[in-house]
Amino acid sequence: MKAIEIKDVLVNPNPHGVETRKFHENEFVQAVHITLKPGEKLKKHITAVDVFFYVLEGTGIVEIGDEKKEVTKDTFIDSPAKIPHCWYNESNEVLKVLVIKTPKPGEKAQIL
Repeated sequence: MKAIEIKDVLVNPNPHGVETRKFHENEFVQAVHITLKPGEKLKKHITAVDVFFYVLEGTGIVEIGDEKKEVTKDTFIDSPAKIPHCWYNESNEVLKVLVIKTPKPGEKAQIL
């Protein structure tokens, strides 16, 4: 069994300037934990693979294509490949999101 505490995973540098921790990756999937402090956001970007989000904690705004929605803890969001998407934390609390990319990306996301 492999058990990992997210706090023990190194923070990955990224173009968004936010805390991301890639804690699992194989040829089929990549799993990342994102923490957005109040006022932080993920820049609008496009990934070449499907992305699934699951809100672990807090409230945030997710934008996928032309749709924008406020989401809270225990919300699952499906973001199809090649559709621009971004996240905003406009609350006064921390927002934590589990990100699953499938299949594992072969190229970096394109920041818009």
